[in-house]
Amino acid sequence: MQFQSTRDSKNNYALSQVVLTGLAPDGGLFVPKKIPALSSQTIKKFSQKSINQIALAVLKSYFSSKISLSRLKQICESTFNFPVPLEPVESNLYCLELFHGPTLAFKDFGARFMARITKELAKNQEITILAATSGDTGSAVAHGFFQIPGVRVYLLYPQGKVSQIQEKQLTTLGSNIHALEVQGDFDDCQRLVKQAFLDKDLNRKISLVSANSINFVRLIGQAVYYFYSFSRLKPKAEQSIVYSVPSGNFGNLTAAIIAKKMGLPIAKLVASINRNQTFLNFLQTGQYRAQPSKSTLSNAMDVGNPSNFERIWYLYQRNLKKLKNDLACFSINDHRTKKAIIKLFKQQKYLVDPHTAVAYQGLKDFQKQYSKPMLGVFLATAHPGKFQDIIQPLINKPVPIPQRLEQCLKKPKKSHLISNQLPALKSFLYQL
Repeated sequence: MQFQSTRDSKNNYALSQVVLTGLAPDGGLFVPKKIPALSSQTIKKFSQKSINQIALAVLKSYFSSKISLSRLKQICESTFNFPVPLEPVESNLYCLELFHGPTLAFKDFGARFMARITKELAKNQEITILAATSGDTGSAVAHGFFQIPGVRVYLLYPQGKVSQIQEKQLTTLGSNIHALEVQGDFDDCQRLVKQAFLDKDLNRKISLVSANSINFVRLIGQAVYYFYSFSRLKPKAEQSIVYSVPSGNFGNLTAAIIAKKMGLPIAKLVASINRNQTFLNFLQTGQYRAQPSKSTLSNAMDVGNPSNFERIWYLYQRNLKKLKNDLACFSINDHRTKKAIIKLFKQQKYLVDPHTAVAYQGLKDFQKQYSKPMLGVFLATAHPGKFQDIIQPLINKPVPIPQRLEQCLKKPKKSHLISNQLPALKSFLYQL
């Protein structure tokens, strides 16, 4: 399969370059020359298949030229090997629980898949993973690449802007995992990563690989759970299927768009955001203006300049009408996020974290204006135990914490404090 940059359709790039660099030489994001389509009959048969079998069917078109089918099958089996429950919450509303993997966050899917593909394509090459995290990306990437020979991982996270558990998960592994605590916000971390990938001197000396959602391989790994969950739904003939995706850097939503363009008949995608409204403002005005990020309860979504906007805009041929035909967007502030958490717990006995609460409320807002009968799915992206400090005062009950999270909290934090300027990052990397 051939890839191109979102900024230049003339140059072709091979899969190995897409995986092992993440960002195109011109600063654009990699996209396939042509997104492979699955037939309706193939998708219909997914109801009889396991998630790793579905993964193989979805992913083989992207990787068959470089990875044998038998090896890809092994990768899928070792990646997609934990439960993915689709829980009924209200009439015609389901929650897709994506937090049952090793780090209790949805990013386990993409990060684990990417780690295995990277190892496969890198062979004996020594590589350096560089990624920015606003919360769960860091721990998922860290665990995905932990102790893989020849791989060093550097995770940039904003000082004081991730939860205690999230910070512990990415700063306590040690070995080949290094946490860099940046004096700034997530947008600063993301900017540093992009600048590093475009710095010629740095890239001459160190083989950098991105593990953020700017890396296409992470996204295609995440597309699998949309196909899987869809195959488990049993809508009535007249019902449309709608997904509500909690969105910050818009990687998860981009994965859903890819699934839809591969043939998955999703009627509508809802980008549920917090008060960081860059994407909503774009849909309303047609003008994209990045904004400084604002802190909210759903901290992993505190992004003022979403990286994947460029990829989404490209996938819709930079046509606002086509984009709005498939996507809706709703902004949920902290007050409404809290109300959603309380409502779901009191009325449905269902506990959710703030990001999932945003997705639920965004879906409810969309439901009010959608004229057709619908079956809705909102995505649960993190275990509630990661946000006990927020949730417990709202429900006046203890929030259960999985044992592996409790163990993580007891470990000492190991991180390196750096400024939010590229010379500081380069200086640190050159010392190693």
